[in-house]
Amino acid sequence: MAEPHPVALIVEDERQIRHFVRTALEAEGWQVHEAETVKQGLVEAGTRRPDLVIADLGLPDGDGVDMIRELRNWSSVTVIVLSARSDETEKVRALDAGADDFITKPFGVAELLARVRANRRRQQAARTDASEIFRFGAVEIDFASRVVRKSGQEVHLTPIEYRLLGVLAANAGRVLTHRYLLREVWGPSHAESTHYLRVYMGQLRQKLEDDPAQPVHILTETAVGYRLVA
Repeated sequence: MAEPHPVALIVEDERQIRHFVRTALEAEGWQVHEAETVKQGLVEAGTRRPDLVIADLGLPDGDGVDMIRELRNWSSVTVIVLSARSDETEKVRALDAGADDFITKPFGVAELLARVRANRRRQQAARTDASEIFRFGAVEIDFASRVVRKSGQEVHLTPIEYRLLGVLAANAGRVLTHRYLLREVWGPSHAESTHYLRVYMGQLRQKLEDDPAQPVHILTETAVGYRLVA
């Protein structure tokens, strides 16, 4: 039996952008539905149960961030924000509300589809058994035995380094804000301690990247957070 087409929902009030995104997704095999407002978006998300939501922030009847927060009360669907708001604080607001990724308008189809594929891989990986081995580049994480190897050689990680790597791997392809990572790894009381994060990210890169000065897997999203690219 053929695998059903994944379902996407575009929540965007600009008709041209909806058409552009719809055409790109349908060419990749997605079944696409559309909405123009926060209210319609929430209704469509509840009805269609999509695998992906692509949403603008400036919608006619409200803020897309509020829609994301409401959506997160009952759904773990992947959410990618498309917005003309380029200010870093807006990106952080959307990501902290539960968005998985943020693309600033104007954008190209190649970037959009690359982000969609990366988030789709993360979504599918999250459904697999956590005991399986996760790989990126020459690195593999054996969650069952809590062992990390690079090019077949075991790499010693401290407990915090391992915990941080585990959070990144569990959300591979997703932009994780500083606050989210600090809360997940160190706890709520350290949510503002971004210097901890910089130090430990540097240590992970030293141990796992071929060229720590020019990482290709553990990437910085300037002023926002970090992303692990598998």
